[in-house]
Amino acid sequence: MEAYKKEFIEFMLDCQVLKFGDFVTKSGRKTPFFINTGFYRDGLQLAKLGRFYAKAIEAKFGLDFDVLFGPAYKGIPLTVAATMAIGEETGKAIRYTSNRKEVKDHGDKGILLGSPIKDGDRVVIIEDVTTAGTSIRETVPILKAQGDVDILGLVVSVDRMERGTGTKSALKEIEETFGLKTTAIVTMAEVIECLKDQERDGKKVLTDELLAAIDAYYKQYGAEE
Repeated sequence: MEAYKKEFIEFMLDCQVLKFGDFVTKSGRKTPFFINTGFYRDGLQLAKLGRFYAKAIEAKFGLDFDVLFGPAYKGIPLTVAATMAIGEETGKAIRYTSNRKEVKDHGDKGILLGSPIKDGDRVVIIEDVTTAGTSIRETVPILKAQGDVDILGLVVSVDRMERGTGTKSALKEIEETFGLKTTAIVTMAEVIECLKDQERDGKKVLTDELLAAIDAYYKQYGAEE
């Protein structure tokens, strides 16, 4: 596992973004782990998060694209942080843009916040976590409505590796439905591998009970591929 992936997993724990226990996802699934990116709450955390996203984006897509698009609302700070990190570390000026939930009819009119999107732009979409792929299904039509754009793919922070609407993972369904590449900074398999023998404050991060609950969860909701 690459060093930056291990660092990111530790970073999620430090920020209390990654938690283990008893939770319910938006889709109603009872889950023993939860990822809440709303807990990245200060500038230093966002700057560091942007660097992790930048590494994952460059590893999968390179830097030969024009626009990073972050769906409102959580995608807005992600796209700003990641484009800043790319610029600072590589000198590449990637434009950033997001959508508004309501179209603005005065001043800087339209549905977009940030850079306009024009014909020929190559776009990468950035999100926090995708479980059912609902957001991407809303995002693609917004981007296509801006002109003849080439949507290269999607990057998320964590691949939960569970079923979307069918038996395949949400990211795999997105790839097949929209013809996009997808990637994540880390997968849950990598998270578990990294933490299964780790202790914090003298206690195991993943107890035997938690590991059993995670195993049971994936037997019920895990993706076939």
